[in-house]
Amino acid sequence: MEKPANLDARFAAWGRTKGWKALDPNHPTEREYLLQFAARPGMFIGFTTVRGVTCFLNGYDYAARRSGGRGLDGFREWLLTNHLHRESSLSWPSLITQIALPERDTDTDLTPEQEVRILEVLFDLLDRFLAERESNA
Repeated sequence: MEKPANLDARFAAWGRTKGWKALDPNHPTEREYLLQFAARPGMFIGFTTVRGVTCFLNGYDYAARRSGGRGLDGFREWLLTNHLHRESSLSWPSLITQIALPERDTDTDLTPEQEVRILEVLFDLLDRFLAERESNA
């Protein structure tokens, strides 16, 4: 698959709109760390794809929980409650794809534009989930 032009610049601009500034750059909150990742996914994983981003986030979730953090605990349930309003057995990456591309033909590969759309929706919803979780803590 061909990488859309200026993908990293697009997400860096998105990150700037969020006004991300770590209170302590050596110990950012989960939200601050994941906003930093969202602003520059290519810096963390090389070639920015939906698969690469979701693999990174699943690894992050596992490591955070192993070390006593919350990781992405509750993200899937939050998506179901706030965005799909129904039950599903799908994993959170599949739920994000359904939210981002509700009319998607699942028999075809994602286009570069669809990949970008899914990542934009993922990063936006993940930030909203983490912001809500922080405000409820």
